[in-house]
Amino acid sequence: MRKKHIKKIMIFIGILILFMVLNNTNFFSGKSEHQPLLLAHRGMAQTFDISKVSNDTCTAEMIYKPEHSYLENTIPSMEAAFKEGANMVELDIKPTKDGQFAVFHDWTLDCRTDVEGTTMDYSMDELKKVDIGYGYTYDNGKTFPFRGKGIGLMPSLDEVLSYFPEKSFLIHIKSDDAKEGEQLAKILSKLPEDRLRLLTVYGGDKPIETLNEKLPSIRVMSKGTMKSCLIPYILTGWTGYVPGTCENTELHIPEKIALFFWGWSGKFIERMEKSNARIVIVAGDGGFSEGFDSKSDLNRLPANYQGWIWTNRIDVIAPAFQNKHTE
Repeated sequence: MRKKHIKKIMIFIGILILFMVLNNTNFFSGKSEHQPLLLAHRGMAQTFDISKVSNDTCTAEMIYKPEHSYLENTIPSMEAAFKEGANMVELDIKPTKDGQFAVFHDWTLDCRTDVEGTTMDYSMDELKKVDIGYGYTYDNGKTFPFRGKGIGLMPSLDEVLSYFPEKSFLIHIKSDDAKEGEQLAKILSKLPEDRLRLLTVYGGDKPIETLNEKLPSIRVMSKGTMKSCLIPYILTGWTGYVPGTCENTELHIPEKIALFFWGWSGKFIERMEKSNARIVIVAGDGGFSEGFDSKSDLNRLPANYQGWIWTNRIDVIAPAFQNKHTE
């Protein structure tokens, strides 16, 4: 009797394992006609060695020799990114003294501009007089190729959304201040629903939670929303079940851990998209905005990958990607 009991348990375990494998394999998936979509980090930007970046690094002081004239987080750089083939542009926002949001990355203005302090020390009109190209150098300060060329280029969030009324953006709240989530909610709540569907917001847990409470229809992402979706999925995803916490979110999946998610990549993405969750693959372990930035990087993508690709080099990846899929 004991042997029969053990045999039944072994058969059950075998059937369960077979179900888990078949339910999550991509082996039988046909070739998809849906191509990956491209997310351009900060638009068309100057580049630098990401491996040397830490929390307080002034990246403007360590750029490579410029290959183009565009500066990150500006309307010309976003326009260039979209023309290259970006499906979405990521931008950073910082609050101003007069209650607006400036599109700017750094915690302070000291690094790349000709003034000091933070955006909160200035009105948006005052920030329009700032030279955002002032601090850029590729030769340790011998020359400053963009000095004097960045005056008037810092846009407000309102300007960007008005200039690109039908384009998709990923808006980055740079802080963990709940007040910024509330402020952004007031601005975005004035937009029609069809415009909101083209916007996603990510940032610290507190502002994202506040924004989501005030404006539940907009797609969001934070460390908190990522954990609340992916940890339960790791535990139950083998069944095909997607937790309700994944709904209407964005998930940035580092390629080094992507294989740990049930059904990666095809079935995983298909399941998440049914919950209106967007999947963006980022390079390496996802630290400091690592992206797929060279032609060879595309070879690391899963076969028939159908999600979004995070890139710092839309000017390289968009043409390379198009060539790759027209061969």
